[in-house]
Amino acid sequence: MTEENKTEFEPIPITEIMDMIPHRYPILLVDRLIDFQQDVGATGLKNVTFNEPHFMGHFPGAPVMPGVLIVEAMAQTAAIFVVQTLGEEARGKIVYFMSIDNAKFRKPVVPGDSLHIHVEKIQHRGPVWKFQGKAKVDGKVCAEAVITAMLTDQDAG
Repeated sequence: MTEENKTEFEPIPITEIMDMIPHRYPILLVDRLIDFQQDVGATGLKNVTFNEPHFMGHFPGAPVMPGVLIVEAMAQTAAIFVVQTLGEEARGKIVYFMSIDNAKFRKPVVPGDSLHIHVEKIQHRGPVWKFQGKAKVDGKVCAEAVITAMLTDQDAG
């Protein structure tokens, strides 16, 4: 995301995120949207804590956030981007995760990490959106993937 596309943005807190996407504990994986650039991309924040249920078994004595949950955090950040982009047009609709390509896991994510989830729009055709996602801790890429999602009526699932 470039500086020239930067606009004034007030972070979106968890309470508003819960109005935008249907996910709830224990699968809501974005605590706050900290950056948004219209038609470009967004950055979500996930504060990883030891209290999360998956750490009981993944792995005892050496807790690591499952890669599939990092990818899910990317998909949720992308969904929030779609809803924020469309505004009223997204009311009564839901963003469904369709596919993941080129997933790579580069560094473990552990309790105490602040996971910054960057999604950049690659393509948007009709109801289908495609994103490049990167999850970073302390500026280092932990995971990346190409995510595809579709916006549809909430009762169409």
